[in-house]
Amino acid sequence: MSVFKKLFQQTFIYGLATILPRALAFILVPLYTSVLVPEEFGIYATIMSYLILGNVFLSYGMETAFFRFINKEPEKRSLVQSTALTSLTITTLLFLVLSLSFSEPLAHLLEFKTEYVVYGLLILALDAWAVLPFVWFRANERPTRYAVIKIFNVLINLGFNVFFFLVLPGWAEGDPTSFWNDIYSEENKVMYVFIANIIASAITLLILLPLYVRIGLKFNRSLWKQMLKYAFPVLIAGIAFSVNEAFDKILLKYLLPEAIAEAEVGIYAACYKLGVFMTLFATAFRLGIEPFFFNHAANVNAKNTYATITKYFTVFGSLIMLFVIVYIDFFKRILITNPDYWEALSIVPIILLANLCLGIYHNLSVWYKVTDRTRFGAYISVVGAVITIVLNFLLIPYMSYLGSAIATLAAYGSMMVLSYLFGQRLYAIPYHLNRIGGYLLMSIGFSTLSFYVFDGDLIIGTVLLLVFLLVLFFAEKKELLRIMKR
Repeated sequence: MSVFKKLFQQTFIYGLATILPRALAFILVPLYTSVLVPEEFGIYATIMSYLILGNVFLSYGMETAFFRFINKEPEKRSLVQSTALTSLTITTLLFLVLSLSFSEPLAHLLEFKTEYVVYGLLILALDAWAVLPFVWFRANERPTRYAVIKIFNVLINLGFNVFFFLVLPGWAEGDPTSFWNDIYSEENKVMYVFIANIIASAITLLILLPLYVRIGLKFNRSLWKQMLKYAFPVLIAGIAFSVNEAFDKILLKYLLPEAIAEAEVGIYAACYKLGVFMTLFATAFRLGIEPFFFNHAANVNAKNTYATITKYFTVFGSLIMLFVIVYIDFFKRILITNPDYWEALSIVPIILLANLCLGIYHNLSVWYKVTDRTRFGAYISVVGAVITIVLNFLLIPYMSYLGSAIATLAAYGSMMVLSYLFGQRLYAIPYHLNRIGGYLLMSIGFSTLSFYVFDGDLIIGTVLLLVFLLVLFFAEKKELLRIMKR
């Protein structure tokens, strides 16, 4: 099997693990926006943003170090696995004990109910204990097992959300004296979102526990120090990346007037979900590509392979962006059933483009990962985080969530450009810049025309999409057929 076919096969399976669960999770968006008012959805979105930051701190780059060291020192594969698992197990346990001890002052500082903070801490710990088992599946090329467990996790989450929001209220109202009425709270419905998440994460961890036995909890201090040294820049990059991904919703809560802040966060977060199509594609691609980058770094034609992969990522990403924007009126009615949330639709093209830039950045980042220059990933991500923070502070008071969307695009676009410039100096890859730039600009231009100029006119948008597809077909037909025949 050619390297391309193997890559696409694994990307497809990892894509199922990412896209199918999140496709099922799409059901939660119309569910949440129909039963939660924007203020409640804003609480949920803000706490989930804090969890994104927390996930990075609790994994502290160990998953990337895991990949690197089992390939760099294959004779120590077993010791690398057990040392990484032991490290994450102990640090997560310490975090949970300490943070729960200070949950009340933490809740006061963050301006949330204490119970919401406790729920968030439990979700963080359960998910952190599952990190290394899932990385083990990827490292050992077991994408099917990875996919099945991931999908099962979301099915459980979905099932309990449906129960709490659609079934439980009926049972409680049917018999006011019943047990169900005692556990149902009409005034505190957002808590059920977190409880469903905790149940799903706990069951998933139970399923993964046999891997703890298989890998073992051995610990090598010398190896651990080496892994931490490699992982530290990844941690910094992860913190900076999570700032780019989540800090906008947090800053909206604290920079906007208190009377409207949570509602604005809720509206923004709901429409932000329409950009998830690009996130799904980029995430699935990254999960498949990361092991591939390491495994084929020594190949003679590695650089040409990386260049071709980046070109086709841009091709498909540009197509997805244009497709979603052309048919955005359809998607908004399916995913966001409550019109109260639609006023933030103007951010969707900006967020889609921002996520496409981020996906291209992940492809470009191969140079510092395979050459052990992970500190550059930290530098670039820190620059992106600074741009995110500065622009959010400058723009939110005047533009509200539109300023946050612009800041996201500026951050991810800058990271993409910086990674390319540094990479060409230190690990030059012959990227197809004319094709990549051409497809990207065509998609941006057609998207702008469809959404902003012709106000989402379906006929004009469809024509623009067909023109884009025809250009792709005639420009890439020969190379695609050649790859498929390998």
